[in-house]
Amino acid sequence: MAVTDEAIEKIKSMIVSGALRPGDRLPKESELAADLGLSRNSLREAVRALSLIRILDVRQGDGTYVTSLDPKLLLEALSFVVDFHRDDTVLEFLAVRRILEPAATAMAAGRITAAELDELARRLDALGPHPAVEELVARDLEFHRRIVAAAGNTVLCSLLDGLSGPTTRARVWRGLTQKDAVSRTLAEHRAILGALRDRDAEAARAWATVHIASVEQWLRSTL
Repeated sequence: MAVTDEAIEKIKSMIVSGALRPGDRLPKESELAADLGLSRNSLREAVRALSLIRILDVRQGDGTYVTSLDPKLLLEALSFVVDFHRDDTVLEFLAVRRILEPAATAMAAGRITAAELDELARRLDALGPHPAVEELVARDLEFHRRIVAAAGNTVLCSLLDGLSGPTTRARVWRGLTQKDAVSRTLAEHRAILGALRDRDAEAARAWATVHIASVEQWLRSTL
């Protein structure tokens, strides 16, 4: 095991065991290095790595702290990794969305409020029947983000938020090249909204699956 990896594992063990808790300040570098049997250089590299993935927060002039370890914060690292996707992996991101998002939509059916449903309807109405493709895709992301947030699972919400980015360009491309893509997207949004109003979790799940699968099917046929 590389020295830096060993340092990361030792700090991780301290957090997992509860020796360091969210919000705690780490001991001084010299003290912590001695306690863990590490060189100060390897400890410094480990702290740098753990700060990049939001485990630690290095505050200049104040010290190093364990972050809140909130799932949304930790999953920011996923978004960073996702930004390096290649075009040939977009189908894989869509496949993951097709597994997770319908489940989140079904969960939302029992939790979303009437006011939230009314706001979704208002935003759909504001688009009109012939929105610009770029605007529709932006609103599509927002539409699904609001529904997933209503499911009440912050981990699931953060995961899906991070996975949505790589599919944005594919959806714009589809809207520009497939004749009925815009009208189909609007119709599918209405169907999802209707299922949510009816508190029909299985219908909401089915329509969300159709919605994502239609993009996936189109993209697969063009590659």
